[in-house]
Amino acid sequence: MGSGDAAKLQASFSSVVRDLGLLRPDTTPCGERMSITEAHALNELHAEGSLTQQGLAGRLRLQKSTVSRLVDGLWADGLAKRRTNPADRRSVIIELTSRGARRAEQLATARRELFGRLLDQLTTEEGRMVIDGLDRLARAARAG
Repeated sequence: MGSGDAAKLQASFSSVVRDLGLLRPDTTPCGERMSITEAHALNELHAEGSLTQQGLAGRLRLQKSTVSRLVDGLWADGLAKRRTNPADRRSVIIELTSRGARRAEQLATARRELFGRLLDQLTTEEGRMVIDGLDRLARAARAG
């Protein structure tokens, strides 16, 4: 594919980022009052039950210092708790509080509703093509 295609992909991707509200620092695309980073952290912790801080950093593809501040904020909001890792006392395990689990479930519901509304505006075939295309784009991004 040529540079013209790369420019079209960039323009389309930028449009999706703007149209979904991903530039708003304190609101998720589904309208929840929380940063996208916090929402992703809650999602990962809810899916796994618990993660080391380093594991969470890897999942989110963020620096350890950024995740440390993120976890500090989740802790201050009563959404997550820390405990020393019994397998490695130098590391910390992060897990959701019951309040954090409820918030993660609320976010998951809002996310499903948003993406359901988006898919409702497409034909079944278009929806499948978008999902397939995004899966392929994510794989390409991970490959670097």
